[in-house]
Amino acid sequence: MDMRFSPEEEQFRLDVRDFLTRHLPQDIRLKVEHGQRLHKQDYVRWQDILRTKGWYAVNWPEAFGGPGWSPAQKYLFAQEYGALPCPPLVQFGVNMVGPVIYTYGNDEQKQRFLPRILANQDWWCQGYSEPGAGSDLASLKTSAVRDGDYYVVNGSKIWTTWAQWADWMFALVRTSHEARPQQGISFLLLDMKSPGITVRPIRLLDGDAEVNEVFFDNVRVPVSQRVGDEGVGWSYGKFLLEHERFVISGVARSRRLLGQLETLARERTDGTDGTGNSLWASQAIRLRFADLQTQLRVLELTELRFLSAMNAGQSPGVAASILKIRGTEIEQAISELALECMALDVAAFDEAFLDGQHGTSVTADGAAAAGPAYFNLRKVSIWGGSNEIQRNVLAKQVLGL
Repeated sequence: MDMRFSPEEEQFRLDVRDFLTRHLPQDIRLKVEHGQRLHKQDYVRWQDILRTKGWYAVNWPEAFGGPGWSPAQKYLFAQEYGALPCPPLVQFGVNMVGPVIYTYGNDEQKQRFLPRILANQDWWCQGYSEPGAGSDLASLKTSAVRDGDYYVVNGSKIWTTWAQWADWMFALVRTSHEARPQQGISFLLLDMKSPGITVRPIRLLDGDAEVNEVFFDNVRVPVSQRVGDEGVGWSYGKFLLEHERFVISGVARSRRLLGQLETLARERTDGTDGTGNSLWASQAIRLRFADLQTQLRVLELTELRFLSAMNAGQSPGVAASILKIRGTEIEQAISELALECMALDVAAFDEAFLDGQHGTSVTADGAAAAGPAYFNLRKVSIWGGSNEIQRNVLAKQVLGL
């Protein structure tokens, strides 16, 4: 297993770092650094910058308009991207449904949807979870009944991120009850402007409403918007989730956040012992940082091990769940440590500051966003398949238990 990068790959890393540093808009950079909420126009503007460079659909093959990068180039791009305060890429179109369409879609679907995804013109959302079907997606109940050249869709989805901004949804729906639950699921593409679709926001613990309930009342969806064969949607959905889990570890981003927090701890006094010492004077605090740094290094080496296998033509498959589990747990642990370091300064949410309104006072060390970040990140060990379920998958399919 060779984990070294070639001179050409190291030069690619430097080129990526230079471009991202020079082209990331200052107002968006400050929002990310301060933990303020990003709005649709922020994401679209930044993704247009990447698109102009040809670095938006970085995971796409060259045949469909991607850069045709090697696994090593994709990895290095992700590392440099996370090391800077760049907005997270909106994954639903470019990294989730896009690969499903160019892998399993027909020619008409490829010609219709892929150019608009590549051009950053359509905003997608994911219709998987339901009130009674989260990590156990096989129990989903949203139905799609065939009526000539249409499916009539009834039911609901929940925790649908940014559905309020979406033009399209890719959804798993039940088209049959006659076989095993997994065999009665199909993969549909729904126009969010269709009559009968209602979007209702859900306000989260951090005060934001980034997720929604989506209701379908006799929504007519053309059969031409079904990807692949009827009843095979479960397989397409698993393919999509493997793509999602491989890019979800966030090592570089977590390392950047931990570095910012270390700077704060070195400068900030705890105010409890009257000595004026910084938080860094506490051995307990230093040990917490050392433990997280070690965990991040181990996760990074695991990523590199998978990367080495991919360079040899081997897919990580379900083993990518390791990255999802550990990456989200470390992310939560960093947010918890930030909460402890900033103590009572995080007690009150400043909604005006979080929404990016000017003239709002905020502590220089970012305490205004630490509380909302902590509460918001409780979700990451659940989305993409809960970590408990992922451990079961690993036990059965990787360890053979």
